[in-house]
Amino acid sequence: MAQSRAARLVPVVDMAEKAEKAAVQRLGYFQGQVKVAESKLADLHAFRLDYSQQWIVRGSTGVSGQWLLGFQGFLAQLDTAVDQQRQSLVWHQNNLDKAREAWQQAFARVEGLRKLVQRYRDEAQRLEDKREQKLLDELSQRLPRHDPY
Repeated sequence: MAQSRAARLVPVVDMAEKAEKAAVQRLGYFQGQVKVAESKLADLHAFRLDYSQQWIVRGSTGVSGQWLLGFQGFLAQLDTAVDQQRQSLVWHQNNLDKAREAWQQAFARVEGLRKLVQRYRDEAQRLEDKREQKLLDELSQRLPRHDPY
């Protein structure tokens, strides 16, 4: 009976393993999205720094008001892009955190089911061992005894 309980759980374990595998894939996907968002943010910061350096170079030789307005306008656009990318990074990190939590839950479920199946198998083995021992004991009781004396 205990063995059949373990056998009945095999499809449940299989489904849980598939769900855990899908959770791992989602986790990997969101890890990749975070890396991309971090890279884009770093690129924007680097570009903004390079663009700001132009102020130092051009400002030392003198600039027109129109150039300064264009510079400040573009710098404001870069700041907006940096803020948007930072928000995107936070969004992706939140998704990653949720995916990690979902994977941890799926993993715990699979491990719990595996332990339950193993417990059922161990129980079935103990019952089978007892049954065999009882059978051997009964057989040994039925055998005629040969007294060597």
